[in-house]
Amino acid sequence: MKTPLKAIREKCLDCTCGQKNEVKKCPVIDCQLYAYRFGKNPNLKREYTDEQKTALSERIKRLNRDKLT
Repeated sequence: MKTPLKAIREKCLDCTCGQKNEVKKCPVIDCQLYAYRFGKNPNLKREYTDEQKTALSERIKRLNRDKLT
């Protein structure tokens, strides 16, 4: 089951014929989905400590390495 944010992201990709770069450059700022087009809720901004940022960065690097193998 898709989350609403993933469904919005999918709709934005559909609107731009699957072009991720075009989602980023979307000129339709009066669209109800505009603020959510990256698949994130802009109302839920989170602050991270430097330690948390480092841990997240390492985790992402590890996940990307695992994908390649």
